[in-house]
Amino acid sequence: MKRIVLLRHGESEWNLQNRFTGWTDVDLTERGVAEAREAGELLGREGFSFGRAYTSYLKRAVKTLDCVLDRMNLDWIPVEKTWRLNEKHYGMLQGLDKSETAERYGEEQVLVWRRSYDVAPDPIPEDDPRNPRFEARYREVPDRELPRTESLKDTIERTMPYWKCILFPSLKDYDDLLVVAHGNSLRGIVKHLKHVSDDEIVRLNLPTAVPYVFEFDGGLNLVRDYFLGDPEKIRKMMEAVAGQGKKKGPETLVLRKCDNR
Repeated sequence: MKRIVLLRHGESEWNLQNRFTGWTDVDLTERGVAEAREAGELLGREGFSFGRAYTSYLKRAVKTLDCVLDRMNLDWIPVEKTWRLNEKHYGMLQGLDKSETAERYGEEQVLVWRRSYDVAPDPIPEDDPRNPRFEARYREVPDRELPRTESLKDTIERTMPYWKCILFPSLKDYDDLLVVAHGNSLRGIVKHLKHVSDDEIVRLNLPTAVPYVFEFDGGLNLVRDYFLGDPEKIRKMMEAVAGQGKKKGPETLVLRKCDNR
């Protein structure tokens, strides 16, 4: 059996403040650090032993991975960082409060900006200091590939080449892989693995620091997927994520588990 664990980063400072984050490099909160450590302890108790790990260029994911590996005594394993696992770029929405934006533009429009498949927010200007072309960490990325805004479709299109050519093939060499990234980059991977439709993916909400396990057979065919942890707690966390851009009760997609054993 082969396994890949997808893990969204722990709570960040802008998660706490309910702001659109995107490529803004905010840190974890104390709660986020605790969530990451708890995830590491849970994975250790469940018998995971990762041979390799992958994460983005953003510190909330990097620090989450560090906390997880520390709790598992796996600090020594190889880690690969890539901008292709970064969060969706939210353009001019970055830094705005989600609930206030919903009050101004309506919940439906905010849901489109947050979760729709092919609609991107307005881009940041070329001279905006938040433009990734000004950041040293992206100096080796061709400017034409650096986003000024993204839809989920755009995010998937930059993530999938890395997934298909580098990350997923490495499962041939390791039994357990760990991917620590962000809500939208991970959402694209889930969409690919589970063949979730463009319409359904809008309602998929991944909670912070909850391990999502995908099991594969020897031919690397998906046979089972599941979240680690208390199902009721996870359900409430998903609802909380869905409610970040709303003024009333959230609607969330509960994925049908795959079990082809």
